[in-house]
Amino acid sequence: MIAKTFQGLEEILAKELTSLGAENVEIGKRMVSFTGDKRMMYLTNFSLHTALRILKPIKQFEANNADEVYEAVKSVEWSDYLSVDQTFAVESTIHSEEFRHSMYVSYKVKDAIADYFREKEGNRPSVSVKNPDVSLNIHINDNQCTLSLDSSGSSLHRRGYRAETVEAPLNEVLAAGLIMMTGWQGECDLIDPMCGSGTILIEAALIAKNMAPGIFRTDGYAFEKWPDFDKDLLESIYNDDSQEREFEHHIYGYDNNPKAVATARGNVKRASLARTISLELRDMKEFVQPEEKSIMITNPPYGERISSDNLLQLYATIGERLKHAFVDGQAWILSYREECFEQIGLKPTRKIPVLNGELECSFREYEIFSGKYVQFREAGEELSKPKEENKNTEEKPKKRVSHDKWLTPEEHRRAEIERYERAEARKKRMEEERLHPELKAEREKRFRKDDGDRPFRKDGDRKPFRKDGERKPFRKDGDKPFRKDGDRKTFGKKGDGKPRRESYPERKKREQKEKQSES
Repeated sequence: MIAKTFQGLEEILAKELTSLGAENVEIGKRMVSFTGDKRMMYLTNFSLHTALRILKPIKQFEANNADEVYEAVKSVEWSDYLSVDQTFAVESTIHSEEFRHSMYVSYKVKDAIADYFREKEGNRPSVSVKNPDVSLNIHINDNQCTLSLDSSGSSLHRRGYRAETVEAPLNEVLAAGLIMMTGWQGECDLIDPMCGSGTILIEAALIAKNMAPGIFRTDGYAFEKWPDFDKDLLESIYNDDSQEREFEHHIYGYDNNPKAVATARGNVKRASLARTISLELRDMKEFVQPEEKSIMITNPPYGERISSDNLLQLYATIGERLKHAFVDGQAWILSYREECFEQIGLKPTRKIPVLNGELECSFREYEIFSGKYVQFREAGEELSKPKEENKNTEEKPKKRVSHDKWLTPEEHRRAEIERYERAEARKKRMEEERLHPELKAEREKRFRKDDGDRPFRKDGDRKPFRKDGERKPFRKDGDKPFRKDGDRKTFGKKGDGKPRRESYPERKKREQKEKQSES
C-alpha cells in the first residue's frame, strides 16, 4: 500500500507506520510505501496523523503516451472492483515530461474503464466527482505508472471536528506533522499565541492523548463501499482505546480576533477537548510569562493570503515577547518571508523547510535563555541541545585566531561572549541607522573628516603614504627613520651619532678576529 503525505513529512509518516506495525516501510517523494493486511489498511486510515490518503495498488505498468495508458487500464478485470450500478472517480498525479496534462490522463483512464464495461455488459458506470462509490488514483513518474484504489475517499485531513474556519487555515495533517517535528509528546504545556481556528491546539491534544484522528470523521471511508468490506473489523478498531493515555499538562490558545477565538472554541467543543484546551482573547503584545515550562508552536500571518498592515511590526513584537516573556522556553514558528524572521531578532537553533500549499515556508526553532547572554554562557549552557558523545568530556585549551597565546576554556568562553556582544551592538547600531539615516551620516562625518586629520586610503591601498606617481602626501624624512634591507629596528645612519646595525660581512670579519685572538 501507499500512504500519501505532504513534502517534508515523509520521515514522520514512516515512523507512524512503523509504530502501527506496518512492514517493509520505504520512504518516497510525498509518499511512504508499506505492506500489511486488511486490518492494517483500516488502521492506517483511522490512526495516522500525517497521511492524506491510503492507496492500494492494483496494477503497475510502463507507458510512454496516453494510448498506452488506455490499453493498460482497459486490460484490468474491472468487474472485480466495480459494477455498472456504481459511480467512480479518477485522480491523477503526474511527474513526467511525457505526460504534461494530468486531467487528460484522468480522462483516458475513465474512457478505458467505460469501454471495458460497454464491450462486456453493454452499459457503463457513471462518473461522480462528489462522493463516488469507487475512487481511483493513477500515479505516473517518468514512464512508470501505478494504478491504485483509493481506500480513503475524501482526504484524511478532513478530521470532522473543524466545522468552521478563519481565513487561510492550516491543514490538519501539516499541523500534526509540525508538532511531531518538534518532538513534543505531551511532556509540558503547549501554547499557540496566534491560534486562529485552533488547528494546532486540537492536533496537539490528539498527539498528547494518543487519540486517533479518525474518531471524529463523518465522511466515512471509501473501503466501506468495497465488496469485501468487514464492518465488524472496522468497529473493533474504532472502539479500541487501549492505546490512549492521560495528558497531565494543559494547552493554551490566544488570538486577538474575537471571531477566531469563537471559531476555535466551537472546534474544540466538537472535538470534546474543552478540559484540555483553554482559549482566551489576547493580543501578542499582552503575552505574559507562563507559570509552567512550556513549548510554543505558532503559525503567524505571512502577508500572502492574509492582509496585514503591520506585518513586520507583528514579528518584531513576537521577538520582543519571546525575549522578555518566554524565558527558558522553546518556540517554533512557521513563516514564509525571510524579512519577517529577521524582525524576530533571535538566532534560530534549527531551520526545517516545509511546503505549505504552494508556499516554500520555513519552520524554525528558538530556544530562549534566561538572563543576559553573558550569564547564560558563563553558566556553561549551550543554545542547542548538547550531543551525547560530547558529555563528560574534558575541555581542552583553545587558541585565539591571532595565535598569540593559548586560552583556558574560561578565557575562550569570555572571548566568545565579547565577540557576541560586539556583533549584537553592531546589529543594533545598523538597525538604528536603517531607521534613522541621519545617524549614519553623522557617524561618517565624525570619523571621516576631510580636514587634514589623516590622508584617505583609495584603491585598496592599506598604506597611508603614497608611492612614486600617486596623488598622496609623501612621508617626510624627519618623521621617522626609514627601514631598509628588511631591518625592522630603528638604527641610525652614518654620522648621526646613533648605533648602526652590523652588516653581514662586518659580523663575519669580527667573528674571525675573535677566533684568532682566542687561539
